[in-house]
Amino acid sequence: MSATATLEEAYGRIPDAVRRAVTGLDPSQLAFRPAGPGSAAGNSIAWLVWHLARVQDNHIADAAALPELWVVGGWAGRFALDLDESDTGYGHSSAQVSKVRPASADLLVDYFDAVHARTLEFVTGLDEADLSRIVDTSWNPPVTLQVRLVSVIEDCMQHVGQAAYVRGLLTQDEN
Repeated sequence: MSATATLEEAYGRIPDAVRRAVTGLDPSQLAFRPAGPGSAAGNSIAWLVWHLARVQDNHIADAAALPELWVVGGWAGRFALDLDESDTGYGHSSAQVSKVRPASADLLVDYFDAVHARTLEFVTGLDEADLSRIVDTSWNPPVTLQVRLVSVIEDCMQHVGQAAYVRGLLTQDEN
């Protein structure tokens, strides 16, 4: 299996996990935040899925030299968040996490699906030489496209796993 085929396979596993995390939840369930110690609260399912889609959108757009779908696809307007449209959620405070309250699970899935389709289109068109291209020189060693794509997969899987965990906390009485 080629490296690009492996990347396609890995990215292809994320959509089902996203759907399992959000399907059937209403806006208040999507916004549920598990209590932490003291007054701290964890991230909501809505924030986790929005953030993983935003990071994937941001990183793939940068690697492909394209504008982010969040902006050009009108997603920022559809979500109508009280956040800058360049915001991906990185470093969010608890107050900022609370601002991510989409109208529905379908809106989250639809945005993720658009990002996922673009990602697969981009990855499918790559060859081995493309994967060696340096995409970020602010790290030592500089980050190659292959490393960036794997990093996005890792980020997505961690966040969707967290969303599934929060869903389990939220729905544990239903089981």
